[in-house]
Amino acid sequence: MIREMEKCDWERVAEIYEQGLEGGISTFNTQCPTFEEWDASHIKECRYVYEENDKVVGWIAISPSSSRCVYRGCVEMSIYLDREYQGKGIGTQLVEKLISEAPKAGIWSIYSAIISVNTASIALHKKCGFREIGYRERIAKDRFGNWQNTTLMEFRL
Repeated sequence: MIREMEKCDWERVAEIYEQGLEGGISTFNTQCPTFEEWDASHIKECRYVYEENDKVVGWIAISPSSSRCVYRGCVEMSIYLDREYQGKGIGTQLVEKLISEAPKAGIWSIYSAIISVNTASIALHKKCGFREIGYRERIAKDRFGNWQNTTLMEFRL
């Protein structure tokens, strides 16, 4: 079941994000933000969780791609799934939910910068209609100190 994310979901949302941190291919961040930090950096609309048997097992949210008002409809998407629930179609359902609801929030472009070795995320984005628009070579070091590229993907509404 997909529903709107609530503040009370933060503990599970953070646990799932921590799994992404540990894996080293989902984000360049090295620590999980507080709820207040996370909340301030993400748009209030289009925050969803996937719940199975009363347990949050995945989440999706968007953040501004720029602080300039002319880009208010261009956002960056974040999606994370509990490692035990990956490969079961949950990611596809979350992305499809975001795509269907985003126009109501004035969104016209959804962007993702994916660490290029995260082939599962790239495949999910392609499956959901995102197109590759470029890459950044050796853009940052992962938590293990290795330089990584990012693949840039976009979905236009």
